[in-house]
Amino acid sequence: MATIAIIGALEKEVAQIKEELSGAHESQEAGLTVVNGGLSGLTVVATTAGMGTVNAAAATQHLISKYAPQAVVFSGIAGGLNPKLHINDVVIGKCLRYLDTDTALIAESAPGLEEFASTPALVDVAAAVLAEHGFVDTSADENSAEKDPKQFLCGTIATGDRFVTGDAMRNAAIEATHADCVEMEGAAIAHIAAKNGVDCLVLRAISDNCDEAYDAFCEREFDLDEYARTASGITLDIVRRIAAAQ
Repeated sequence: MATIAIIGALEKEVAQIKEELSGAHESQEAGLTVVNGGLSGLTVVATTAGMGTVNAAAATQHLISKYAPQAVVFSGIAGGLNPKLHINDVVIGKCLRYLDTDTALIAESAPGLEEFASTPALVDVAAAVLAEHGFVDTSADENSAEKDPKQFLCGTIATGDRFVTGDAMRNAAIEATHADCVEMEGAAIAHIAAKNGVDCLVLRAISDNCDEAYDAFCEREFDLDEYARTASGITLDIVRRIAAAQ
């Protein structure tokens, strides 16, 4: 039975995943709580990595080394950088770039890349699932923002180890990466997947516009749960579609 690994940075980003697994059981491994269960004929292993690139990379390598997944899927929330995107819209990480890293030095080691990518076939699956959920592709329809508040974009995700807030940090992130949203884990996930030759998919639901301090951001607990469930609900349907294609 094929295995899919699902990772979130926050517990709220994987809670719905765990609820949907059949025969689920938890184990403590490498500083992680790993849930192992079934979904539509696939084995799913899911965990909360914690925030930041080191936590994300460590969790990804552990799941790959122990469970040899067919693919790693990372979903959660992010700060919006693209003005076309609204709260609860979704970005599929066609390209993932580090924000505050000397990428030329990173590329001196395998896999020799300065930027990373979700696997194209999985990007296509994610786009199809989002369309089924009623999301409109902003890159295919320039007027979509005027017609439908539910949008998605196959775009660029920036990853850094600082919480981006305020105009100065937001503008610096845009200038450095030309990204559509910014978060703290995605590029590291895709980096480790590429290092191991494993397919990956990174997608993010927009939770804010990088205009709130972290403490204020965390106070919006109900909203954040909603945005996280947007991403995890889509992730579940992506896994179901992968299972149907087996």
